[in-house]
Amino acid sequence: MSNIEVLPLLQPEVEPAVEPCCPPLTERPLTAEEAEHTAVMFKALGDPVRLRLFSAVASHEGGEACVCDISDVGVSQPTVSHHLKKLKEAGLLSSERRGTWVYYRVEPSVLAALGQLLTKAAAV
Repeated sequence: MSNIEVLPLLQPEVEPAVEPCCPPLTERPLTAEEAEHTAVMFKALGDPVRLRLFSAVASHEGGEACVCDISDVGVSQPTVSHHLKKLKEAGLLSSERRGTWVYYRVEPSVLAALGQLLTKAAAV
């Protein structure tokens, strides 16, 4: 007789992918809601440390980075955590805790949305 107990597998908390917020800027004027949403993303990226962290995550091998791999941006670890939180709140990063570490990733839809916003509308 065995005393082994089978435990259920926990599914990681996966945040929904961010949908493109807006059409290209050259297509039409943004609505107030689109401008507000877009401004939050650009405001988050307007800080040099946040931009470096976003770039570090986006360019990291495998498309995600452990906080332990991206903390060398010239500020203390609590400050890195603060900036990562701001990027996450702006919808630019998603995260998943694995043990004691948190892994961050940039959803492909976020990069596509930012790229689409800044490209010229296709000629019809």
